Amino acid sequence: MRDYNDLVKLAETAADRAGEYLRSAARPATQAWTEKGQHDFATEVDRAAESIITEILSRGAPNSIIVGEELSPQRAVRGDVVWVVDPLDGTTNFLHGYPQYAVSIGCVVEGKLAAGVIHDVCRNSTYRATRGGGAFEGMTRLSVSAISEPRLALIGTGFPFRALERLPAYLAQFAAVTGAASGIRRAGSAALDLADVAAGRLDGFWELQLSPWDIAAGALLIREAGGMVTRLDGGTDILTGDNDGSIVAGNGAIYRWLIELIRKS
Repeated sequence: MRDYNDLVKLAETAADRAGEYLRSAARPATQAWTEKGQHDFATEVDRAAESIITEILSRGAPNSIIVGEELSPQRAVRGDVVWVVDPLDGTTNFLHGYPQYAVSIGCVVEGKLAAGVIHDVCRNSTYRATRGGGAFEGMTRLSVSAISEPRLALIGTGFPFRALERLPAYLAQFAAVTGAASGIRRAGSAALDLADVAAGRLDGFWELQLSPWDIAAGALLIREAGGMVTRLDGGTDILTGDNDGSIVAGNGAIYRWLIELIRKS
């Protein structure tokens, strides 16, 4: 199963079905929260959503591999067809009823991002992209913003809450961006932040220490919308190798300014 359009349709079916479940699911009581790490929670809702996605992807592409946050977080993103799944990106938002969380499904074919879907659960809106086929929200083709002046730019970010030892370095970056851009936003779902870059609502984005399932689908959306996504060292291989999950993204002009500013700070 190598046709990218077939892959994205399958991912869209799985993401939409999981989104339907998440909209109907009750928020678990705090006693049912599992703390995977400091400030990092999971519940039966996450696991149920991933089971829905896994069943659909496995049935539609039986020889593929699934790398997911809850079921197989240690599995490498390697194989002929590999799905990179976050069943609930923004779990803490979901647990508090803060309406910013998503389902994210990326597909890697022979080592390259080939398809990506992000389903905005609260808005019931789906973003999709295929390699070489563009990025879309519904029927609307996406394009990154045309803003090129940093003083006019709105930048998204996320705090390194899983790696607080990196907080001093991040705060220096945050201060530098705050002083040069028009504003910074932190909403708590990296997948939706990346979708906002692809849609031109954010002009740039950076975050330290994300996981492959946080960024796979969103990175393809941005690239297919005309933007750039790389590691902090400028490398384009953001899912494998020695990358620690830190990324910089944006339209061409803001990306180049942002990565240089972060390196200096």
